[in-house]
Amino acid sequence: MITEIVIIIVSILLSAFFSGMEISFVSANKMHIELEKKKDTFLANILARLTQKPSKFITTMLVGNNIALVVYGYFMGDLLMRFFHHQIQNEFLLLLTQTFVSTLIILITAEFLPKAVFRIYANEAMKIFAFPAYIFYLLFNVLSRMIMVISDFILRVFFNVKEDHVQLAFTKAELGHYIDEQLESAEEELDSEIQIFQNALDFHDVKAREAMIPRTEIIAVEVHDTLKNLKNLFTETGLSKIMVYNNSLDDIIGYAHFFDVFKKPKNIRSILLPIEIVPETMMIHDILNDLILKRKSVAIVLDEYGGTSGLITVEDIIEELFGEIEDEHDSLTLLEEEVKKGEFKFSARLEVDYINENYDLQLMEENTYETLGGLIVHHTENIPAEGEIIQIDNYQFTILKKSASKIEEVYVKVLFQET
Repeated sequence: MITEIVIIIVSILLSAFFSGMEISFVSANKMHIELEKKKDTFLANILARLTQKPSKFITTMLVGNNIALVVYGYFMGDLLMRFFHHQIQNEFLLLLTQTFVSTLIILITAEFLPKAVFRIYANEAMKIFAFPAYIFYLLFNVLSRMIMVISDFILRVFFNVKEDHVQLAFTKAELGHYIDEQLESAEEELDSEIQIFQNALDFHDVKAREAMIPRTEIIAVEVHDTLKNLKNLFTETGLSKIMVYNNSLDDIIGYAHFFDVFKKPKNIRSILLPIEIVPETMMIHDILNDLILKRKSVAIVLDEYGGTSGLITVEDIIEELFGEIEDEHDSLTLLEEEVKKGEFKFSARLEVDYINENYDLQLMEENTYETLGGLIVHHTENIPAEGEIIQIDNYQFTILKKSASKIEEVYVKVLFQET
């Protein structure tokens, strides 16, 4: 009986090992594995051989798991049969009880738990258990090869599918996850090169509404305004281009360039230059391609109703890659101050993901808003009064300053520390 119990325990452990390695291989960061393989070590050599043919590795783990389950089922069934034989006389109930108990044990100990653990620690598991996995890889080599030949034959003849030659490869997302893992483990300050690399990975997922200058900050003149006012506006703002609208900002008809003002034009309309129009859901890399192709540097962003949502320039798009590019005319300084632990003063214009990243907060992020002010308005469905206190999840927001159309400054307090 002791021998049977030992065999059952060993078969459960082996089944857990094979199940865990299967899910670990699928869940592991491919970039991490590739870098490990580049090292001149014994482990690197083992990993290179294991991942040379991913389908064969998976087949080997499945073969080992099934063998372990067959052994477990044989001995566990016999053990349970003897254990419940005197308590249950009905053969059907005996078989049902035996099946239920043995299945429950194997599901918990050899399927659910190992797969959950190996999925969480996939990278570490691939390194720690690479050598024992390789032993079984060699041990079941003939059997795995035979199974793969049969399966390839069936796929080719009955499903017209060619042999699977899928190689281990890593995606852009896995590359980003690998960088995040390294940054979390590093205590040094983030290098600008790494930050640019991270921004480049996210670049293709950024929409116009996330990078644009909002409507409330667009500097513009009415098309029937005087040239004198336009010149004064150029002088006051230091901008080289100013938007021109007809009646309202929802009807921007072009822009005026600073140099054209000195050509003694008759009116603003005579120096009006056409402007590109893009939807706010358009990806910024597509906008950049269009602007470069048409030799433009600015575009108006429209919302779903056709109204002006904001303004985007080539500089705004480039800043998504390289960070803020400030010149002598960039005078906008957004408030961000840590008053004391867990309490902050923020400009409502600050983006939520920026605050979360730089101040280790976990403010709710959604696609319907980008800024701290947007988060509050999204929750309250109106513009709160100055001094009003709003609680959202674990955070208390006090409106320090507001205008008629937007929130300006907010005091944020963490109500309790999250564990």
